[in-house]
Amino acid sequence: MNERSLRVLEFTKIRAQLAQYCVSDMGRALCDALTPSNRLEDVLRMQRETEEAHSLLSYLGGTPMLSFSDVHASLHLAQIGSSLSPRALMEIGASLRAARTAREAIVTDRQDTPLMSANASRLSTFKAIEQAISDAIISEDEIADRASNELFQIRRKMRACNERVRERLNGMIHNPNFQKYLQDAIITMRADRYVLPVRQEYRSMVPGIVHDQSSTGATVFIEPMSVVEIGNELKQLISAEKVEIEKILRTLSAQIAPEADAISDNLAILAQLDFAFAKASLAKQMNGCMPKINHEGRLNIVRGRHPLIDPQKVVPLDIRLGSDFTTLIITGPNTGGKTVTLKTTGLFTLMAQSGLQIPAEYGTELAVFDDVFADIGDEQSIEQSLSTFSGHMTNIVSILQNVTPDSLVLFDELGAGTDPTEGAALAQAVLSTLLDMHTRTVATTHYSELKEYALTTPNVENASVEFDVATLRPTYRLSIGIPGKSNAFEISRKLGLPEFIIGRAKELLSKEQVRFEDVIANAEYHRQVAKKERELAEQARNEMISIRDQAEAERKKLEDQREKSIRKAKEEAKRAGEARKAQASLDNRPSGKAPGAGRRGVVRL
Repeated sequence: MNERSLRVLEFTKIRAQLAQYCVSDMGRALCDALTPSNRLEDVLRMQRETEEAHSLLSYLGGTPMLSFSDVHASLHLAQIGSSLSPRALMEIGASLRAARTAREAIVTDRQDTPLMSANASRLSTFKAIEQAISDAIISEDEIADRASNELFQIRRKMRACNERVRERLNGMIHNPNFQKYLQDAIITMRADRYVLPVRQEYRSMVPGIVHDQSSTGATVFIEPMSVVEIGNELKQLISAEKVEIEKILRTLSAQIAPEADAISDNLAILAQLDFAFAKASLAKQMNGCMPKINHEGRLNIVRGRHPLIDPQKVVPLDIRLGSDFTTLIITGPNTGGKTVTLKTTGLFTLMAQSGLQIPAEYGTELAVFDDVFADIGDEQSIEQSLSTFSGHMTNIVSILQNVTPDSLVLFDELGAGTDPTEGAALAQAVLSTLLDMHTRTVATTHYSELKEYALTTPNVENASVEFDVATLRPTYRLSIGIPGKSNAFEISRKLGLPEFIIGRAKELLSKEQVRFEDVIANAEYHRQVAKKERELAEQARNEMISIRDQAEAERKKLEDQREKSIRKAKEEAKRAGEARKAQASLDNRPSGKAPGAGRRGVVRL
């Protein structure tokens, strides 16, 4: 991929943004070295990796990556038997902790992140070494008391000595009879010895060892004889402490040495994981999606938003290329969005081929090209002190020398900077050459000849950026299939140019030019009518759907009420039936008299 296009299309700025999401210098180095791939399988793998990292980012609630440093140099020193510094050991400990944390977070039972899991599963963990370093090293300048039992005992004795010395010296400085000898009633240190600041004239009144004096000579720093012995003991303990610390550092370094190669391998894996999560974080910030990728030169960007434009101001872009046509010619007013369209198309392609998600809607499809060529702006002419036309033509010549049928070419104002007739002819010739090669090409222009060329040439299509004559402002929306209409007369009239001057200008136009502008105006009118009809149809459809939904809701409500009434009636009928059965049972029950009791005592006549 040529470096000029990476710079002109501002891919370098995307790399800089990406690097900000890394937690390590090694990850940032991968961002700085990122270049698009022209191998389909590589692009698909990189896109899957980014998508998996994005999924993990959402699942975990943030990146699982902890900060780590490039400790290759320290690992090499450990391998050759050197004793590492506390700082070096802390950095190695941080890398071990980062590896363990990343592995624990990424290697799970999830089935949707195979690439990330496979990468993280290669990380080696050294919990014992990590714990040993953590227990021993507090900071670059401090070793923990519990780093070894010997160090603990030495420091316990040092604290006792310090307390004894301070106790004796405090007794001296708080003695009213002794205070007059002192420059200040404080205890200070010189050469790891506790001393008192004694006035020069009272030097003989304080027996002890002079360790220093002030710059003026007015003060001498004396270690009183009463604490010299304790000071000597403390000095020995300080020496013993240094020896023990060196022993601890050597021991830790020796533990690292046999694992140096594995830890070094960890660093490469961690850098790759850091890079992957940076891509995911950038995608999240851009509200990006993973595009479909093809190798057939098809582009279909759905509501794409240039990632370097303020999200509150950017106008979403729809553009397609490579299916119905291979060349797209865009016309429209200056500052209307033509250049942004070119840059968005090119930048999206570079980002996708680098494994980056793009700020567009799902359904967006991009192709893998062997190279992207862009002639945009005046960079080349400025660099070479050439005229605008010469600068552009120099770049176009280079493009034509290197382009292939599998390339994407972007021209901004093709043929500009020279005689319009010749410029239009050259532009048409360049486009025809690329068309014959089946190279995907997008070009912006002001030339009416190129609009006609697009209308009459197979595989070439017109497009335009819309302009609102009423407000004299571009809408920044791209319309494919409609060439841009010249709005010079309408704008001039809006700005107050006398009508007779506009009339004279129209008379100077050829009949063919007038007829062509009328065709464009008619096409634009019908497009607006069709757009309005689509909007009305969509509105009617939405209203119909709303009415249908309301009717369905009402029908369901009535059906529910009907079913409720039926259930209620059935329940009432059931209760009534049960009541009748109960009454019938009561009516048929015997009265309690014995059978035949009513006939006893009856005299038959």
